[in-house]
Amino acid sequence: MEVGFLGLGIMGKAMSMNLLKNGFKVTVWNRTLSKCNELVEFGASIGETPAQVVKKCKLTIAMLSDPAAALSVVFDKDGVLEQTGSGKGYIDMSTVDPETSSKISQAITSKGGAFLEAPVSGSKQPAETGQLVILAAGDKGLYEESIPAFDVLGKKSFFLGQVGNGAKMKLVINMIMGSVMNAFSEGLVLSERSGLNPHDLLDVLDLGAIANPMFKGKGPAMLKSNYSPAFPLKHQQKDMRLALALGDENAVSMPVAAAANESFKKARSMGLGDLDFSSVHEILKMTKD
Repeated sequence: MEVGFLGLGIMGKAMSMNLLKNGFKVTVWNRTLSKCNELVEFGASIGETPAQVVKKCKLTIAMLSDPAAALSVVFDKDGVLEQTGSGKGYIDMSTVDPETSSKISQAITSKGGAFLEAPVSGSKQPAETGQLVILAAGDKGLYEESIPAFDVLGKKSFFLGQVGNGAKMKLVINMIMGSVMNAFSEGLVLSERSGLNPHDLLDVLDLGAIANPMFKGKGPAMLKSNYSPAFPLKHQQKDMRLALALGDENAVSMPVAAAANESFKKARSMGLGDLDFSSVHEILKMTKD
């Protein structure tokens, strides 16, 4: 199967590399084309525009930074829509709001193409090891056709029904993750300020009912102020904002998520946006009596 791949950031690069290593022919595009060069060394071809990628490939996947980028790649000159038609499948794995997914879906299907939204739960390491969780919604036939690729990219894929449901599920997951990261950061700082060894806290958490891979994976690095980006903080804050908008739309009170979002906004204002989202820990460390 030949697959097109649009967007070679932290996630897209790892995902397209996995496809190449597992025998897929892959044509890649990135706004900065030089980012394609490493993948070419592993056998990828380069498409100079999104339209060129779609023209060449029956199935095209996008992994982009935000709703604006997702819309731009589809609707701008030389975009996806120019070469979309019958027999073409487009899968947007970006994290966007349901309205953005619906707008893209309507445009693709109006040209005779098939559309699937398929945001993922997981960051850099799961992307590199093919352990993502794929949250798909839209065209059921395209979902079934894409299973071989999804089986390489993830450990589990879900079909959630109509377009918008994948986006909603991803926003709920990332809202929970961001809220928990804030509470975890507060706990690390509180343990240290109150005279406890925060490493002991990590050990105790790992043995209890709230043990989870995020605490175990992020905690030791956070205590060393190591925030190498697996999931940049600016993207986490974007997802919190979109989740809060979804809460407004459905009249759901979300005071914990709202407070967490303010922490991420403050961290972004301090220049931490390109670091890992766990760097929200830094603003708590700076808080004095």
